[in-house]
Amino acid sequence: MNLPLQVAAVCYRLHGDEPEFLLVQTLGSRPKWTFPKGAPSRSMPDWEAAAREAREEAGAIGRIEHRDFHHYVHSKRSPGGQKAVQEFLVRSFLLEVRRLAPPQEFRRNPTWFTADQAREALSEGRTPKYGAELLQVLDRSLLRLEASRSELARK
Repeated sequence: MNLPLQVAAVCYRLHGDEPEFLLVQTLGSRPKWTFPKGAPSRSMPDWEAAAREAREEAGAIGRIEHRDFHHYVHSKRSPGGQKAVQEFLVRSFLLEVRRLAPPQEFRRNPTWFTADQAREALSEGRTPKYGAELLQVLDRSLLRLEASRSELARK
């Protein structure tokens, strides 16, 4: 299966010891919550393109990991709301948000969610298949953050 590629920034901050995730709304007649994502660029590495998407869609600025931690499948309706659906393979990069600026894209409504709230928001309005894909991204990011904290504690 050779799907077109997109890149996503899984934006987070630590609130005490608990991570919170910055989600944005999709554009369209029935917005859904998602991670900032978009097309990669030939002129920059994928991690940098993911950071660009975070800035444009969520106003998120911070430290992004240069290696992806997970791939998932995402779907998108054809322009004009036609029934055709296209699938994309999305490379996910963790971005620790250090500050927020006004998003460059309107109507994205960047909002912080606890992990449990993000689980619910990412599942809403999606087919079980694509909802499960996004929940897997969230679960993998939590595992990655926990591993990073454990590594720091050992040092």
